[in-house]
Amino acid sequence: MATPHHIADSAAPLSAFTAARNRLIVALDLPDAVRVRQFLPRLEGQIQWLKVGLELFVATGPAIVSELVDSGYSVFLDLKLHDIPNTVAGAVKTASTLGASLLTLHAAGGPQMLHAALDAAASMPKAPALLAVTVLTSMNSQQLQATGIPQPPAQQVELLARMGMAVGIRGFVCSAEESAQLRAICGAETSLVVPGIRPAGAALGDQQRVATPTLALQNGASHLVVGRPIVQAPEPAAAAAAILSEMTAALQR
Repeated sequence: MATPHHIADSAAPLSAFTAARNRLIVALDLPDAVRVRQFLPRLEGQIQWLKVGLELFVATGPAIVSELVDSGYSVFLDLKLHDIPNTVAGAVKTASTLGASLLTLHAAGGPQMLHAALDAAASMPKAPALLAVTVLTSMNSQQLQATGIPQPPAQQVELLARMGMAVGIRGFVCSAEESAQLRAICGAETSLVVPGIRPAGAALGDQQRVATPTLALQNGASHLVVGRPIVQAPEPAAAAAAILSEMTAALQR
């Protein structure tokens, strides 16, 4: 399976297109397994990484993760775990049996929860890499203030990332607006997975802090997560090909 790596790794003996393919994650924001099975052939074999989020996981249960892994895909299991440490540790252990390569939990759960998750992952033979979600890309300063957090997203992202690094987390989810900042703080070996990717001219939907594929890669993203611009496109394969082409050009530069 592919593993996260920073854009600087493009110096490795991979073509720019292969590097782009290894960094693009398509979010399967679909309501059930039937729709997933209907959709995947429309990508025409271009995609290696798929994201299973809450909508699909709640509809299908863990079986969809195993099905995708058995079909040769690398799976980003985006459950954003956030609970008491014991509960999150148990969930990490259970998730580790499914074959996913990446698993998210909320950094806002605090250092004790993150430490419990890391310990649980370390106890499993094939645990996914843990990614701590900093601030959702759907949130801006006003949304944060409504939850009692007065500082702007960039400051909150940095605070949570530094906390995560202190307990051993080496992967984060952030917007492209903060990825250059986190890359400087966390170093080249830390994985930065960036959602909220929108090709130029695409509808933003409910996203607030967005970026083009080129900008996200320039800002140090390890992986880009793209959902609706591909999944809801009239021709998903063409939409994916256009994004991969843009990413390839950015990596070549």
